[in-house]
Amino acid sequence: MEDIAGWVAPAATMIAAMMTAANLGPRITGYGFIVFLIGSIAWCAVAIATGQQNLLLTNAFLSLVNLVGIWRWLGRQSRYHSGAEAAERKSEERPTPALFRATLFDGQAVTGAEGTTIAQSVGAMIEQESGRLSYVVVSEGGIGGVGERLHRIEWDEIAVRDGSLTTELDAEALKRKPELEPTDWPA
Repeated sequence: MEDIAGWVAPAATMIAAMMTAANLGPRITGYGFIVFLIGSIAWCAVAIATGQQNLLLTNAFLSLVNLVGIWRWLGRQSRYHSGAEAAERKSEERPTPALFRATLFDGQAVTGAEGTTIAQSVGAMIEQESGRLSYVVVSEGGIGGVGERLHRIEWDEIAVRDGSLTTELDAEALKRKPELEPTDWPA
């Protein structure tokens, strides 16, 4: 049993860390917390088998944290995400303009003119008085935020189609746009 837990614990922990760090939506993040819970339970088994009190206490506490993560991401956030998706679907059936989720701007792929992903959205700025979307900030290049470049795409240069962000810009046109400072976006 100790050998199995000794393999499951680190494997589950590493897989769960990738699932939650990837930020692929509330459901995947929630499943990541389930895998984290499996890992922390396995670590508790290792701690009991080897008499490591500190490892046991730490992972017992982490099990509680993982239960909160499961509730938040598979319960609360998942319900919100489902509600927003339902509003999108219903709005497509109305004659008035269709709605889209504001969460679309958190890590959503941006498809360029050639049909390939040219960037990831990182946020959007909305005018306070009118509620009109002003521009979308996208990230291109780099790995995991290291070496990335941020650019502003005006709202009239981007569209939401089938729940995805698209633009007529190609990768080279995006790279020619001025680079934004990560901590100083334009007004």
